[in-house]
Amino acid sequence: MINKIKLTACAAFLSFTGIAQEVEFTEYQLDNGLNVILHQDNSAPVVTTSVMYHVGAKNENPERTGFAHFFEHLLFEGTENIGKGEWFKIVSSNGGSNNANTTDDRTYYYEIFPSNNLELGLWMESERMMHPIIDQKGVDTQNEVVKEEKRMRVDNAPYGQIFAEVKKRLYENHPYRWTTIGSMDHLDAATLEEFREFNDKFYVPNNATLVVAGDIEIEKTKKMIQDYFGPIEKGAPIEQINIEEEPITQQLEGTYHDPNIQIPAVVLAYRTPSMKERDAYVLDMISSVLSDGKSSRLYNKLVDDQKQALEIGAFNIAQEDYGQYVVFGLPLGETSLDTLTSEIDEEIVRLQNEMISEREYEKLQNKFENRFVNSNSSIAGIASSLATYQMLYGNTDLINEEIDIYRSITREEIQEVAKKYLNPNQRLVLDYLPQTDSE
Repeated sequence: MINKIKLTACAAFLSFTGIAQEVEFTEYQLDNGLNVILHQDNSAPVVTTSVMYHVGAKNENPERTGFAHFFEHLLFEGTENIGKGEWFKIVSSNGGSNNANTTDDRTYYYEIFPSNNLELGLWMESERMMHPIIDQKGVDTQNEVVKEEKRMRVDNAPYGQIFAEVKKRLYENHPYRWTTIGSMDHLDAATLEEFREFNDKFYVPNNATLVVAGDIEIEKTKKMIQDYFGPIEKGAPIEQINIEEEPITQQLEGTYHDPNIQIPAVVLAYRTPSMKERDAYVLDMISSVLSDGKSSRLYNKLVDDQKQALEIGAFNIAQEDYGQYVVFGLPLGETSLDTLTSEIDEEIVRLQNEMISEREYEKLQNKFENRFVNSNSSIAGIASSLATYQMLYGNTDLINEEIDIYRSITREEIQEVAKKYLNPNQRLVLDYLPQTDSE
């Protein structure tokens, strides 16, 4: 058992920030391999119970994409002791709320209850893990739900296909090449047995992290966790994905026509390292310099000053194995996509050739200090962070220590990392265009 007790407070931030107390937590593992993290905060009578499973879109069969996201929905269908359609009724009738989400790397379920319903939350998550009902009726029901979600959020959404088009061009071998929501044809073709096998493989205690955060007593909570989760059988060992991509050495180019848009867009996308790498943190800061707020370089130049862009943004999408650094721009008026690309490149080259100013650097540090404070400002946010740092980064202490990484990043590093990754011969240029009547 490892007790992580943090007794000191972070240094006082600049005038607009408060003081962020370090997050105390207790971390241990059950005999069946379930990782457990407890965070006690008795300031309000609220508790979050959450389970993160180390399964996402990247763990799927290439011929059965969409399974992880599908299970985000399917595992609300009911269990041996929770009737079909009763999950949400039980939560709401006991003063709670709940939700789930899926990425390429993991799936996360959580409930927020008044603290006197802690045991109920633990029971429900143990039921989801131990006694799920996976039958054809539930599969058929959720199949329609997922199809409707895809229609609304992807197929009929303006610019809804951008990340799908980027990913399939940036990756040749790694399963990041497909989308989290996956293929509806794959889900239609899947058998009930395939769904059950996926559940038996991945939704097991040795592939999960349970976090309980809020108004709890540590020893009583440990007893309940042992009672509800201890009897669940350990699954077979799971080997995580380990697929490397060859470096991109010449500019990739692509075109996509979207029937849902009238204004074209240009997308510049670069493959970047794992979110666990220091360079990924530097790329976060580069994103902020380029497009975080109206005073950022790209926004100030292309939207405010030169009136060449309707919208501009640079995003570091950090993931467990690789990341994508994506710059997205909508031209204004008669500005061409080539012109917009040239103007964006000019700012990237300036970042590569000149260190940011001391004033920009100070502003950048202030933003990340403030972001750190906000990330630990709610019990639900702390629970999610604890699970993420433990599972995907392999270091739960990052909930307190990650800010030190950002503080240690220098102006020189920002320049160096921009030179290392944001080059024309290492990227995809995607012209994202309206669909014409002839297409």
